[in-house]
Amino acid sequence: MSSVSDSGGHLQRAGAALKLALVLTLGYALVEALAGAWAGSLALVSDAGHMVSDAASLGLAAFAAWAARRPPSARHSYGFGRAEIVAAFVNAALMLVVLVWITVTAVQRLLEPQAVKGQAVFAVALVGLMLNAAVAIVLARSERTMNTRGALLHVIGDLLGSIAALVSGAVIYFTGWMPIDPLLSLFICALILFSSLRLLRDALHALMEGTPPHLSLDEIGRTIASVSGVRSVHDLHIWTLSSDRIALSAHLVIDDAAQWESTLPEVAKMLDQRYAIQHVTLQPEAAIRRLQRMAAPR
Repeated sequence: MSSVSDSGGHLQRAGAALKLALVLTLGYALVEALAGAWAGSLALVSDAGHMVSDAASLGLAAFAAWAARRPPSARHSYGFGRAEIVAAFVNAALMLVVLVWITVTAVQRLLEPQAVKGQAVFAVALVGLMLNAAVAIVLARSERTMNTRGALLHVIGDLLGSIAALVSGAVIYFTGWMPIDPLLSLFICALILFSSLRLLRDALHALMEGTPPHLSLDEIGRTIASVSGVRSVHDLHIWTLSSDRIALSAHLVIDDAAQWESTLPEVAKMLDQRYAIQHVTLQPEAAIRRLQRMAAPR
């Protein structure tokens, strides 16, 4: 059995971006929470709640990025790259919990309206908007992994929350219409829900070792079988090791075992160039031996 593997060098840059985002988010979360409580604004408090959950999610994501850089060991022969996927799953689940809390609170505010200091909400939300935009840019420009997707999802939620708080403060200040505050909170929840569910689905799919959504098992099997010297392919498996590493294993029925040393690198090169699959494990089987085994009585 032969194997060919490679790993990306992007994890350190992603970790640095996550640490910077964590410091910025955690620092302002306290300011916004205190201002929201004083102003009586649910939109501002919910935005602060987003930022607190973001700080936790960014901390988790930064830890996962650090863990993913650890080398393989005897106990973890693939390394710790999947820590990023676990962090993405936890962050998506945490975001769903936050959305439920904000939705319940918003409905209560609609039933029992409370006074809101619109001018204070507007001022604090404006600063929060600029901060969240800066954090989102930092993460968007970093290496795109499932882990940073989870962190960016929280930050985008905060960015939208800041916009909602900004609009809420302006409307309340100029018109005095209090229901705008919980209504905008519900609207933001609806916007974030789809992305949260999609990330949760992608992370769970990777943890269950499903075939990456952008790859076709049948297509790749046919492509491998089209390589000169390969008669057929069976026991083909493709799964996600980490955000930047896809693994493949298969049994290849070949015409001539003597040609395997040239066939293996050809198949591995094709999988890398066409599908970006770099961790490949292939087991050759001579065609005549394969036919004999299939014909043997059971």
